[in-house]
Amino acid sequence: MALIRMDIQTVVVGGGPVASLIVLRTRGGEKEVQLPIRIGSIEATSISMGINGAPSKRPMTHDLLLSTIKTLGGKLESVTIAKVEGTTFFARLNIRLSNDDLRAVDARPSDAIALAVRAGAPIFATEDVVSTATLPDFAAVEETERQHSLEEFHSFVENLSPADFGEQSE
Repeated sequence: MALIRMDIQTVVVGGGPVASLIVLRTRGGEKEVQLPIRIGSIEATSISMGINGAPSKRPMTHDLLLSTIKTLGGKLESVTIAKVEGTTFFARLNIRLSNDDLRAVDARPSDAIALAVRAGAPIFATEDVVSTATLPDFAAVEETERQHSLEEFHSFVENLSPADFGEQSE
């Protein structure tokens, strides 16, 4: 199954009734689409801290896990948003071991992304996830509508005749 490279577009740290979410967007390609994933506020904060490189006096959970992977001779090679069922997303940590074996470890997308930003590892999504869960490309829809309106107007003007401007009898 083909993988699509994703970048973090937005992290929203919600509170109270407002949900936290992360919005990923496709990197490059013909059209850019957005993949919104609801996450917990703690995970959203952790991702934001990783993006901003905010130091903490003691290792936070995601820092600890990344440190453990490195101490054991591994490297977080990438993360993959692998599957979606309803509103639940599933991710994998792709860890390269010191003997060059690649291991996939099941993870929540929020945890996987929090690790990826700390490790500088790329984020991918499967084609199935992108085709199932992304938001429509609203700019493309708007452009299609604009083109359709212009074509209708052009057709109307092209089909006008002098009789269309004549006086109408009562």
